[in-house]
Amino acid sequence: QVQFVESGGTLVQPGGSLNLSCAASGFYFNTNHMSWYRQAPGKQREMVARITYYNSPGYASFARGRFTISRDATKNTAYLQMSGLKPEDTAVYYCNAGWQKPLYDTSWGQGTQVTVAS
Repeated sequence: QVQFVESGGTLVQPGGSLNLSCAASGFYFNTNHMSWYRQAPGKQREMVARITYYNSPGYASFARGRFTISRDATKNTAYLQMSGLKPEDTAVYYCNAGWQKPLYDTSWGQGTQVTVAS
């Protein structure tokens, strides 16, 4: 059973930093690309950052230069380091396997809430 468990979200002030984690299970993590997505209230889910199984990253334009994606194959975990946070980064953040689109589109986790506000 494929499962994603996201954590690390909280309330943070503008300009602050957060580190998100995504623990994955139920598939072979080492040979799958991983992606972070986010969904703000009233908006569609959008891709934030992605990383190949050989550790090559890719970013949405709004994330480039502020966010860093990484992965630890020994822990089946993907990470998203966020800095320079803005109020428009407020959203629920999710992870999934895949590159162009989520590989397990029926197995989303509960996500982790990131709120950027003063």
